[in-house]
Amino acid sequence: MAPKVAVIGGTGVYNPDILTDVREEIINNDYGQAKVALGTYLGKEIVFLARHGATHSVPPHLVNYRANIWALKELEVEYVLATAAVGSLNEGMAPGSFVLVDQFLDFTKNRPATFFDGGELGVTHTDMTHPYSPQLRKILGQAAESLDITVHLSGTYVCTEGPRFETPAEIRMYKILGGDVVGMTSVPEVVLAREAGLSYATVCMVTNFAAGISPIELTHEEVLEVMAKNKENLTNLLMETIKMI
Repeated sequence: MAPKVAVIGGTGVYNPDILTDVREEIINNDYGQAKVALGTYLGKEIVFLARHGATHSVPPHLVNYRANIWALKELEVEYVLATAAVGSLNEGMAPGSFVLVDQFLDFTKNRPATFFDGGELGVTHTDMTHPYSPQLRKILGQAAESLDITVHLSGTYVCTEGPRFETPAEIRMYKILGGDVVGMTSVPEVVLAREAGLSYATVCMVTNFAAGISPIELTHEEVLEVMAKNKENLTNLLMETIKMI
C-alpha cells in the first residue's frame, strides 16, 4: 500500500465522497476522540478528518487538535494536507487565491499546544525552522502549476484564538509583524504534526480581506460563499497533490 495521506478539511471542505471503499472510524486515545473517514484514491490509502466536525459544530478554539493529530499518527499517516479559510492582510493575496504558508505567528491563548507535557513522552523542544513541510509545499506548488491554479508559494499565517474576527487595530499590528494571512486553526495543529513526525502542509484559501482592509464588515457567510466558489479548484489541487506524492 502506498503512503497514507490525510486530508484535514477546514471550513467548507467536508467531502470524503472522492474516496472509494469509505468507512468511518471513531478513534479514542489519551487526548480524547477523533472521527475520521478512511478510503482509497488511486490505490493510496486516504484518511479524511473534518476539523470542525461534519456539521461545523466545533469552534476553532475548542477543536481537540491533540486527539486529531495523535489519531493520524496511530493510523500511520505520513503526509497531512490541511486546508484553512483565511483573511488576507496582504493586498497581493486577494480573495479567491491560494497561499502555501511557510511560517506562522502564534496569538492563540488557551489551547493545549504540545504532546510533551513532561509525562510519558517527557519534555522535548521541537525545532520549528520549517513548520510546514518544504517537500509537501513543493509538491503542492507543482500540482497547482500543472492544473493552472494560481497559488502564492509562501506566506506567514497569523493564528488567533477566535471565534471572533480580529479588530482593525490587531490587523494593523499583525501586518507590521510580517503576517500575510490570518486564521484560527493552524496553531497548534502544525506544531503537533511536527512533534508527531508528520509531513504537514496547509493550503490556505483567502476568503476575504481582513478587518480594516476590507471595505465591509466581515461575516461567516462571506467565508462560506468564497469557499463554495473555489471548492472545485481546492479539491482538484488536493487530489493532484495526492497523485504526485
